Amino acid sequence: MLERLNQALDHLEACLDRDVDVAEAARIAAVSEYHFRRLFSALAGMPLPVYVRRRRMTLAAAEVLAGQRTLLDVAVRYGYGSGEAFARAFRSVHGIGPGEARRKGALLTAQPRMSFRVVVEGSTTMRYRIVEKEAFRIVGRKALVPLVHEGVNAAAAAHLETLDERAIVRMKELADREPEGIVSAAVYLSDSREEGAAADYWIGVVTGPESVVEDLDVLDVPAGTWAVFDNDGAYPSALQELWRDVFTQWFPSNPYTSRPGPELLRTQPVEIGEETHSQLWIPIERSIGNTGA
Repeated sequence: MLERLNQALDHLEACLDRDVDVAEAARIAAVSEYHFRRLFSALAGMPLPVYVRRRRMTLAAAEVLAGQRTLLDVAVRYGYGSGEAFARAFRSVHGIGPGEARRKGALLTAQPRMSFRVVVEGSTTMRYRIVEKEAFRIVGRKALVPLVHEGVNAAAAAHLETLDERAIVRMKELADREPEGIVSAAVYLSDSREEGAAADYWIGVVTGPESVVEDLDVLDVPAGTWAVFDNDGAYPSALQELWRDVFTQWFPSNPYTSRPGPELLRTQPVEIGEETHSQLWIPIERSIGNTGA
């Protein structure tokens, strides 16, 4: 799979002077566009559009400094219809405008061309199972929170503190599906998985699609396939490392891709650094070209 991902990156590189066809890059990688964007973000540590813009502006900066083309010619070459739009994109990457960059000694920022490769690290064995799950509902409370890669997510913790005992009792009465008990769910609002990316964060329970609830928020989830990962370790670092390993190690090594849907987590919050058991549910589907048994 890494070879296909690198071929997709080659395609993106060849398209930097025109509109980038992400769907074609995903086809080359033999995954869905949704999964390609998510996998790239997890592997690269930045959203795909950010990488493309940084690469474009890296190449554009070289032409700006060379001085052989007008700034408008460079702008048009890299797909910008006006000098103003080009200047904004240039400044977002380099911190200065293209006119300033032509001055001697200007400090610019380069985005190296990216490639993926296997690094043997003796990673921890990952315990998982594949579950076919019927349609269900998540019933609980939701809040908008930022993604946090390391340490406690203060916004998520604050949301948990807002739940009163009555709401918790009501949720527990409705819980009748796996994963059992109080769970959290993340519904990401973009394909970005960088620090600070926004997500709807749910605290609730899994129940049947026919459940009628008036005093709680409801999220209907269609039937589908899920990869379920069990994890034991220090809270919350072990869980954050598990999520990273799922996208950087498990997906590239298995015939599955992610699909739209909430990521579910069942865990027992403890003091930072204490051991706890967690279970992570990721919505998946078979990879393109791997639909056989």
